[in-house]
Formats: sequence, C-alpha cells, structure tokens
Amino acid sequence: MTRNVSSTQLCEDFRRHALGLFVALLMEIHSFLDLLSLFGAGVCGQIPSHSFIIGGRQLPLCARCTGTYLGALLGFLGVAALRRWRASGLPPSEVLASLASFIVLWGIDGLNSFLTLFPNAPYLYEPHNSWRLITGILNGLALSIIVYPVFNFLLWKEADTGRVIRNFCELGYLLIPAALLTWIVQTQTSFLLYPLATLSILGVLAMLTLINTMIILIVTRRESKAESWRDAFSPLLLGLPATFLELSALGLLHFALTQRLALPI
Repeated sequence: MTRNVSSTQLCEDFRRHALGLFVALLMEIHSFLDLLSLFGAGVCGQIPSHSFIIGGRQLPLCARCTGTYLGALLGFLGVAALRRWRASGLPPSEVLASLASFIVLWGIDGLNSFLTLFPNAPYLYEPHNSWRLITGILNGLALSIIVYPVFNFLLWKEADTGRVIRNFCELGYLLIPAALLTWIVQTQTSFLLYPLATLSILGVLAMLTLINTMIILIVTRRESKAESWRDAFSPLLLGLPATFLELSALGLLHFALTQRLALPI
C-alpha cells in the first residue's frame, strides 16, 4: 500500500511540475518569433554565439541548424520543381557519394567546433558561423534528397521508380540557390528576420513530418498502400500533429533544462 501511495504521489508531483513548466513556458511566448523559437528549441541548442543575430533578434535555430533545415526545405522544393513528386529511386552512385561527402563535411565541422570547447584540445581550424551555415545547408540538402525517395517508397503502392536526382547537372541546379541562400543569411539584413525564421522552422516541420509519417507507416503496417493523394493524406495527417507534439515536448524540456536548471546547453 505504501509503495502504491508513493508511486501515485510521484505521478502527481510530476504532473504538477510539468504543468507548472508548461504555464511558465507559455508566459515566455509573447510573439510569433517566440513561438518559432519554442519549436526550434526542440531540435537545436540555440547557443547565442553559434547563431546569427538579425535585427537585434537571434534566429530560432543556430547557424548550423538554420543551414540544415533551410537546406532541407530547399531540397524538397527542388524535387517539387523537377516534378519528381513520387520518385522513389536514390540518385546515381556518384551523386550519392557527393551527397554523403556533404554530410561528412557537416560532421567534421561540428566535431571541430565541439573540440574547441575543451581547453588544449586539438582542432583543425577556428569555428565560424559562416562555416556552420555552409556545411549545414549542404547537409540539409543531402538529407532531403536521400529521405524523400525513401518516403515515397514507403508511402505509394505504385511509386515512380525514377531517380529523385538523375545527374550532377540537376544537383548543380540545387547548389546554385543553396549558394544564394547562404549569402542571403549572412547579410543579416533586418527585414529578412521573419522570412528566414519562418522558413527554417518550416524546414524542421517538413523533415520531421516525413520521418514521423514513415515511422507511422511502418508501425501500423501500412507501407506502400496509398494510390492517390487522398490516400496519402491520412498518414500525413498523423505525421504532422506528431511532429508538433514532439517539438513542443522537446521545447518544454529544453526550457526546463536551460531556464529552470540553468544548464548550458
């Protein structure tokens, strides 16, 4: 009986503290940018020194995450522009190797930046937000091009077996706006604050919604069943709320660790 009472009391204490944190978090949201920052906190440490400041306001994601999710959104839009809506084939091996190198560069830059946090630790070069942004955009672009055909393979009953990206020329078409996007972010022009903040979080929502939808399809054993966009709507309708719930919960956890416990993350 004592054990049951103690367990019940622990559950009540947890619910009370969680509710208190949620209310405290809601009180911190005063604007649209605050809401975007909440979602950003679900996937990003939001370290000020690693972030771009535009118009006196920190973007909702750090430079590396801003690049990653802007790059992912660019990749999805690029695939749409190429009209590869249902393409389920990965790029050719040589293009896939280039995409893998983008991910490796992102990892190297992240590891190099991490090593500088430790006194006397060896590192390759001085970290800079420009490098974080560049490698992030390349990483996000690569991830979107790899994830999208896998998503189509799991979603559609009769997916298009064509490649999502067919050659280096098409990859080059995506790298041109990626370079332009890199330059735009680094200008840190004030009127770009809201567009860049919104687009980066849309990139987060797009990537996580696809991933969560794939998980839902596998768990519910509904792979390769959709024949039309109406059929695809149901799993996507589950994937999007799951993403919002996931980001909100992780944002709440981030708030608890940084604001209440003052942990430097």
